[in-house]
Amino acid sequence: MNRNPHIIVVDDEAPAREMVGDYLKMHGFAITLCDGGRSLREAIGRTAPDLVVLDLNMPEEDGLSIIRDLKSRTNIPVIMLMATASPIDRVVGLELGADDYVAKPCELRELMARIRSVLRRSAPKAEGAPDGVAARPAGQLVRFGTKWLDPEAQALRDDEGNEHPLTASEFGLLKVFAANPKRVLSRERLLELANARDSEAFDRAIDLRIMRIRRKIEPDPAKPAVIRTIRGGGYLFSPSGDKT
Repeated sequence: MNRNPHIIVVDDEAPAREMVGDYLKMHGFAITLCDGGRSLREAIGRTAPDLVVLDLNMPEEDGLSIIRDLKSRTNIPVIMLMATASPIDRVVGLELGADDYVAKPCELRELMARIRSVLRRSAPKAEGAPDGVAARPAGQLVRFGTKWLDPEAQALRDDEGNEHPLTASEFGLLKVFAANPKRVLSRERLLELANARDSEAFDRAIDLRIMRIRRKIEPDPAKPAVIRTIRGGGYLFSPSGDKT
């Protein structure tokens, strides 16, 4: 049976979080309201949400610290609510693992559209497939160095089946590489194929994202052989890890 996506809205200002929560609830989402990092962790401990909408400017614990902690332990998508939306702010948040952002005061219809977009990009496992069960044929998996990418589940797993956190933007890059093996892709082409909404911020963070991906998949991240840097060209995915 289908269920409504569960969204946690985190904002220390009660009127703001209630306004966002009421609007999303009116459009069919299941909503939990939290006033900071502590209550967010308690809520996630009870039930993992499909997405978190997080205000960055809170007195108890700033949103960037919450994102860093959350993304180190889970792959729950995060949309930032930002009082300012300068490129450097976006880059920092995206590099920490956030999946999108909306400037405050936010247009509620835009926020809802961003939520739906991120939920589509981070589509869950096929309905009815039990957690931890490999229900898909191996031919659908793509080998990336020490890990396997499951495009349908948007999951990165090791040979023992353990899942490693992957942000929606990291998944987008791996999906592009999987579809274009042994082809040099410029940063501009990666942006185009990954459908990056915020091309300026994404471009400035793309090298750092590649570095994060390499730490997850390369046998020796200091000497990358799976996703190689091509001087003056961009990046190349070598499935065999062969530099020839």
